[in-house]
Amino acid sequence: MKLLALLLCFAGGIASAQTGDEPIALDTPTGQVAGTLQLPTAAQGKPRVALIIAGSGPTDRDGNSRLIPGRNDSLKMLAVALAEEGIATVRYDKRGVGASLAAGPAESELRFETFVDDASAWVGKLKADPRFGAVAVIGHSEGSLIGMLAAQQAGAAAFVSIAGVADGASTILRKQLAGKLPPELAPENERILTALEGGATVDPIPPALMTLYRPSVQPYLISWFKYVPAQRIAALNMPVLIVQGNTDIQVEVAQANGLHRAKPDATLSIIPGMNHVFKHVRADPALQAAAYGDPALPVSPLLVKAVAGFLHKPAPAN
Repeated sequence: MKLLALLLCFAGGIASAQTGDEPIALDTPTGQVAGTLQLPTAAQGKPRVALIIAGSGPTDRDGNSRLIPGRNDSLKMLAVALAEEGIATVRYDKRGVGASLAAGPAESELRFETFVDDASAWVGKLKADPRFGAVAVIGHSEGSLIGMLAAQQAGAAAFVSIAGVADGASTILRKQLAGKLPPELAPENERILTALEGGATVDPIPPALMTLYRPSVQPYLISWFKYVPAQRIAALNMPVLIVQGNTDIQVEVAQANGLHRAKPDATLSIIPGMNHVFKHVRADPALQAAAYGDPALPVSPLLVKAVAGFLHKPAPAN
């Protein structure tokens, strides 16, 4: 197993040497959203290009979060591997993250649609770039829902969900908190969630729940809770690939199955042994935690094969 990992790591190094990257930015009225364009050097004609959208929280364009020690470089590795397969990509720091920090609005002004509109603008920018052919969207984790909405809004040629959920965010939050709150807080949590789902802000908030439901974040939660990924993926009128690792301790395979039930004509790819950051790791908490901060672990070649194979399929005629 160690030898395989070493060989895969070596192969990843070769891929880096055979592809190139350059800075790219999206100009917005409130500042630049900074990204990286990964270009295949051996592409013939106009390569396909995919926009890669990172997951939730302060996750940067390379797949790393300031909340987690070390780096996993998952999105960067995926971009390099796809470039080696002849597919260009753009990955970017969301507003308020990394080099796009200055473009981020105050928390009270942030809405889920802010991220969707940015992703849609990126797709439009790539569609207008004469260097590229068809434009696809790849969304990871929370980026899956952002990607679904942006792909439909901007008319992308294809959509890939990696570790995306089928349930709405409020439903998942309920499941995560069920049985974990003190008895006196459980009804308060339900009261707050129900109000936010109905589009109403809540006051007062119990101090123990302030981190989750502080007043400044409530408008964002309201804007996020109204989208149910299973409903949104069903509305997509483009080829769809749903990818999920079966040792992902953050998102269960059941979520991928839920997306597939909603979109039966999508391609479903369950990657054996792949975790949330695309690495082959057993479902052991200690091993998983280490993998989130280990850039020496390569991304799953099965993931690369699934995504590259899907994106290389001829785009449907309009």
